[in-house]
Amino acid sequence: MILVYLIAILLTGAFLAWIAGIWSPLWSRIISIVSLSIDLILILTIVSQPVLPGNKWIVDINLEWIPQFGISMHLALDGLSLLLLILTFFLGIISVIISWKEINSKVGFFHFNLLLILAGIIGVFLSLDLFLFYFFWELMLVPMYFLIGIWGHENRTAASNKFFLYTQASGLLMFISILALYFVHGHSTGSYTFDYIQLLGTKMSKSTGLIIMSGFLAAFLVKLPVVPLHNWLPDAHTEAPTAGSLILAALLLKTGAYGLLRFIVPLFPSAAVTFAPIGMLLGVIGILYGAKLAFAQTDFKRLVAYTSVSHMGFVILGVFSFNEIAYQGVVMQMIAHGISTGALFILVGQLYERIHTRDLNRMGGLWEKAPVMGAMGLIFSMASLGLPGLGNFIAELLILIGAFKASILMSCLACLGLIAATIYSLRIVQKVFLGNKNYDWDINDLNVREKIVTALLVIVIVGLGLFPKPVFNIARPALLKTLDEQREKSFQDQGISKNENPEKNISFFQISKLYFKH
Repeated sequence: MILVYLIAILLTGAFLAWIAGIWSPLWSRIISIVSLSIDLILILTIVSQPVLPGNKWIVDINLEWIPQFGISMHLALDGLSLLLLILTFFLGIISVIISWKEINSKVGFFHFNLLLILAGIIGVFLSLDLFLFYFFWELMLVPMYFLIGIWGHENRTAASNKFFLYTQASGLLMFISILALYFVHGHSTGSYTFDYIQLLGTKMSKSTGLIIMSGFLAAFLVKLPVVPLHNWLPDAHTEAPTAGSLILAALLLKTGAYGLLRFIVPLFPSAAVTFAPIGMLLGVIGILYGAKLAFAQTDFKRLVAYTSVSHMGFVILGVFSFNEIAYQGVVMQMIAHGISTGALFILVGQLYERIHTRDLNRMGGLWEKAPVMGAMGLIFSMASLGLPGLGNFIAELLILIGAFKASILMSCLACLGLIAATIYSLRIVQKVFLGNKNYDWDINDLNVREKIVTALLVIVIVGLGLFPKPVFNIARPALLKTLDEQREKSFQDQGISKNENPEKNISFFQISKLYFKH
């Protein structure tokens, strides 16, 4: 029941924070911190638990919900979701701390929405019933809409509406695909169910698989986001409060990446292989185009937003490389990007509180007035460009090596993104902290609360870069299981024996050769 408790604690904390906010904003903040801290402690107790032999899941619970329609309360935890849950609770605590002084109106309702978003994210990472998964997917949408629309900046209404339209439209396409998969499985087996484990074996034609997969892809690629479905992201990031930008970049985008690994690859193995060349191309386009747009921005927050488009391009490139090295890189990229880009958004918020502008042309020479802030900005800018010794370097290196096994051309083109990332990251340091003083700002350096937050983030990003093995060890069983399922079902769909090619980490080009051979 621990998985149920994780969600219930956040939902209970959300309502208590809303009610407590009527009397004291301080109590809302304390309730949020306590709720997230309890969940973080609970999830850390699971880290040391071994996976049972032959079992993919560390924790698995399946309760009846609406049995007449094959809907259950099926929650499960493996190494992949475990890492993402730790990231969610850690950054959830950080988001409460950074909004401690920034949010002063409707504080109770703010923390209600904050915890509700996190509950939805946790539900997405744990759900193994597709109806339940869709429920939590939509649960994330409404509170984020309020977070941007109520506590955002000048153009918050337009940004929140764009966010809602993009994500709601793509979510509805996914729901149609879920229903289609439900009926296809029921028609072929006589068992109508939304259970992920049973749906894994659904037999369908290649064209049917492509059509159903496209609905899932629409939702996941919009949330990731992938060019050209990224237009909602810069506006949402720019107008959201600092905590909203942190959750949006570090956690909400990761639900799209998680969906690709958990649902697209295992549920639609043959369709995923067919789509793989397009997926890798979209990844490369996102890497280069996002970096180009990031360099062109004069709004600091918008610049950081476009870096997310570039970094998430590496994720989709790795996902459709179909090998363990790339998948380990994808997992590390999800975590490292959440830390480094989230830290940059925090830095933007700290600067905005002090100088009330995000215009890079009005900044410059701030290192002299705020050396600690400058040092933190330098570290996280270096993380963004993939400096060795930091988590992003490990992630992008593994993705490029894995992609090289699948497509030399795409891997080489993606390498250009590292050069582009160096350019826009150094531009951040130059325009904000070094260079000429465009204005003589009188600002204070980071206070104790802000130093604690940034120090924690520095420790994590350096730890990921120097000691990545614990992350790999936790994620490996889940990733190998995903690859084995994808490979085995791809061969079954084509009538090929899996023993004909014993290589575990088979690329989609190798699979394609076997298809043509047979």
